[in-house]
Amino acid sequence: MVTLKAEKRDVSVKAKALRQAGFIPAVFYGKKEASTPISIPMVDFLKVWKEVGESSVVSLQTADGIVESLIHEVDFDPVSGKPLHADFYVFEKGHKVEVEVPLELEGVSLAVKDLGGTLVRVLHALKIEAMPKDLPHNITIDISSLVDFQSQILAKDIQLPTGVELKENPEEVVVLVSAPREEKEEEVAPVDLSAIEVEAKGKEKEGDEAAPAEDAAAA
Repeated sequence: MVTLKAEKRDVSVKAKALRQAGFIPAVFYGKKEASTPISIPMVDFLKVWKEVGESSVVSLQTADGIVESLIHEVDFDPVSGKPLHADFYVFEKGHKVEVEVPLELEGVSLAVKDLGGTLVRVLHALKIEAMPKDLPHNITIDISSLVDFQSQILAKDIQLPTGVELKENPEEVVVLVSAPREEKEEEVAPVDLSAIEVEAKGKEKEGDEAAPAEDAAAA
């Protein structure tokens, strides 16, 4: 379990000033926990975010004690990609929580390697439910079962860790392989040689008729 030191935040202080001072504005709340504005050192938050994401328990160390939570949502700057604000959800002890866990792929698909197909990821995260202590950081899927273009991996096919329950639609397609597109060759219209021959003869005839007229003019 990771720990973040959090300080109660003065809401009169602008968020921009807080970020310039090296902190990220945040808030924690829950069903039985009032919304509390806090600030966390940016460097520490980035380290924890990279390590646990939204599916592992984070202990917030506050002046009033330890608060166990999950990183519920993070707002990012659309240009710089830096985090602007974070929400921490305080779960009820002894209760399961529902989260989305990122999916990671491993293995080699023969449909991609040998048949030239394209791997298509329909889902990048999976909805699950578990006790906070049983929440996985991610779930790994072996794609070696994708041997042809009819093969699919559904949500119900994923092997979940002990204590983890699937909350996604079991029939939801997670990953598949699409067949390569066939490039159609441009159809070239056949050349009509007879038409060219007739046209050529016509020009020759016109040339022959013009010659006597030119001779008469010269005389």
